[in-house]
Amino acid sequence: MKLHDVRVHPSASPLAVEDQLAWKIAQVAADRVAVRRDVAAMIINRIIDNAAVALAAINRRPVVSARDMALGHARRDGATVFGAPATRRVSPEWAAWANGTAVRELDMHDTFLAADYSHPGDNIPPILAVAQSQERSGRDLIRGLATGYEIQIDLVRAICLHKHKIDHIAHLAPAQAAGIGTLLGLKTPVIYQAVQQAVHVSFTTRQSRKGEISSWKAFAPAHAGKLAIEAVDRAMRGEGAPSPIYEGEDSVIAWLLDGPEAHYQVALPEPGEAKRAILDSYTKEHSAEYQSQALIDLAFRMREPIGDLSAVEKIVLHTSHHTHYVIGTGANDPQKMDPKASRETLDHSIMYILAVALEDGRWHHVDSYAPRRAARPETVALWHKIETREDPEWTRRYHATDPNELAFGGRLEVFMNDGRRIVDELAVANAHPLGARPFGREDYINKFRVLTEGIVSTRAANRFLDVVQDLPHLAPGELTLLNVALPPGTLAAGKPGLF
Repeated sequence: MKLHDVRVHPSASPLAVEDQLAWKIAQVAADRVAVRRDVAAMIINRIIDNAAVALAAINRRPVVSARDMALGHARRDGATVFGAPATRRVSPEWAAWANGTAVRELDMHDTFLAADYSHPGDNIPPILAVAQSQERSGRDLIRGLATGYEIQIDLVRAICLHKHKIDHIAHLAPAQAAGIGTLLGLKTPVIYQAVQQAVHVSFTTRQSRKGEISSWKAFAPAHAGKLAIEAVDRAMRGEGAPSPIYEGEDSVIAWLLDGPEAHYQVALPEPGEAKRAILDSYTKEHSAEYQSQALIDLAFRMREPIGDLSAVEKIVLHTSHHTHYVIGTGANDPQKMDPKASRETLDHSIMYILAVALEDGRWHHVDSYAPRRAARPETVALWHKIETREDPEWTRRYHATDPNELAFGGRLEVFMNDGRRIVDELAVANAHPLGARPFGREDYINKFRVLTEGIVSTRAANRFLDVVQDLPHLAPGELTLLNVALPPGTLAAGKPGLF
């Protein structure tokens, strides 16, 4: 990896194209380096993962809305839409919209956390949609996805968006554009313009994940994918973009991030260096915000020593800055303590999540968020006894560069009415690569089967799993085989709109 200095540059002294971050990203995307075998295997795992969570959410309202919108843009040589027959094709940017929303709705696919936050599996829907519509091969798709994961994770390691209240899709859209560039074998100048356009149109605020969180949380990454495909299309036609998109004196770093004196160091692969960043990301076993994964596992472990939950006086979670201020009491969001809050809000309330995990000893992507479940008086009572506090050591470990130090959990301190104090901690989730039960291929397959049971037929599930595991050998035009259709008559339709 090579470190690249990124600073704001005055217009009076033009910055050479070759010195711009967007150009360097484009060079990585255009580099036809071979994909490592372990990277290709993990890409297959994450395609399985995405399909699992998308199909589990297939008839939830936001997914239905996105799908109905997409199906209004039929195209004979287009891309497939989750749940619909493979014969129903739509324009690729709309397939990315529908499938990206389905993948994101349950908040249960992969994650990478560093200077900023990300769900790099959000790269899969737009890159796959373009691959299908352009009749590319399985190997082409693998190469494109390796780039998408690499660029997003490299940006997330280096440039913090959250502290400026910018949503993380600002790192996703350029990664998606770069991945599409790799997939199609585009030249560096074309990818450069596509990356710049994707950056320019994807900077939005984090209000989408604050206060009363709406369904836009699921739509946002899908919107980024749609924008990325459109950016590539314009660049292929010879259209340019605002430049330099990162370093310009009136551009994103100067006015939306660290300001005119900003200095970032972004590490990107050297020419000929394999793109392996996907191996540093991790998926979710539980349908909840990633910082809650280890804490759900910890709550399960603490149920026995705690015993009678009605005898709890209070619970204090000592954790990282992010967990405290985004999903904890440090967010100062009253909605996070409201039993009538939306599923999207409860998913971002570690107080609610801990209460339900302690009571139930299980976590279910539907049952654990049901309004009747959230409104139980004993749950509300326990929920309101939980508070979070930032602990500098957990914050340090959250940002650690040593994988053995990296931690996304916390220490749970339970005070009982009889004066006892029960304390335990967990650094990483059981499913994390360094956890008690790291996810492997069989775990991804099991996750797919559990989440799709009763939704797709056994025959359709088996066919998909056979095809996806043979991804490197799929010929041009065969990527539509990755689609999974629901049985006839089971795909819901929503309210009419414009499309």
